[in-house]
Amino acid sequence: MQSSGYLWLFFAVAAFASWGLYGVLLHTGQMSMGDPANGRYKAFLMVGIAYFVIAVVGPAMILMANGASWSMPAKGMTWSLFAGVSGAVGALCVLLAFGAKGQPAVVMSIVFAGAPIVNAIVALSVHPPAGGWGALRWQFFLGIALAAVGGTLVTLYKPGPAPPKAPAVETGDAGEGG
Repeated sequence: MQSSGYLWLFFAVAAFASWGLYGVLLHTGQMSMGDPANGRYKAFLMVGIAYFVIAVVGPAMILMANGASWSMPAKGMTWSLFAGVSGAVGALCVLLAFGAKGQPAVVMSIVFAGAPIVNAIVALSVHPPAGGWGALRWQFFLGIALAAVGGTLVTLYKPGPAPPKAPAVETGDAGEGG
């Protein structure tokens, strides 16, 4: 699939929008299962079905439409499977954090502040920059610090939920003619 211009930006925004919704939707799904003991696992099962449809059927159809070869090097398959395991373990850990009484807004703030930091450090370890770690500019380190501080601030100062609405009070004979 060839792309040009800013199509990549559209997909990057779509990814963070999707992942930004993930925690809230997963928590809502788990709460809507009506099973306090196992609702989170039932919700995750549905996530797995969605992953199958989107991540297996979708690319298979695109590969077939593009007439792609089904030959895949073992190294590429292995690293890609590790990526899938990492993503699935992360998704399961989000669910387990909810089950351990973590609030979705707090859990997701920690996840999405920490993930870019881990990504940057691991990516630089696997693919060191030209000139080594000493060649990194101060702005990079500031960005790491800001991600950590931002996640902390969002976690500490997130607004609380609105208080429950009071039930409507019935007035007895209201609405009856008299």
